Amino acid sequence: MAESFLFSIAENVVGKIGSVALQEIGLAWGVKTELQKLEATLTTIKSVLLDAEEKQWNDRQLRDWLGKLKHVCYDVEDVLDEFQYQALQRQVVSHGSLKTKDQGGEGEVGWHCSR
Repeated sequence: MAESFLFSIAENVVGKIGSVALQEIGLAWGVKTELQKLEATLTTIKSVLLDAEEKQWNDRQLRDWLGKLKHVCYDVEDVLDEFQYQALQRQVVSHGSLKTKDQGGEGEVGWHCSR
């Protein structure tokens, strides 16, 4: 159970990095290359993770390393979530003028909310 847990965390982070929305945000903010490097690093880690998790029961150092890696993956996930939140917040602020254009709520803003 713990074996697949860390793997799924890493897989979730890689999925977030690969999302179209995050790639577009990365391009707009000039960090697309860094996101691609992070994705490649996590993919490499993922490829050895299952084997390492099987061996951790006989190797205390490996078990400690996997524990640290779990915390790093959580931190990366938190940073990516904050990154997406900030980008969405900026998008809402920059499109805030749409509310004044559409008093009835049936225009673009109302349409997005009703979906």
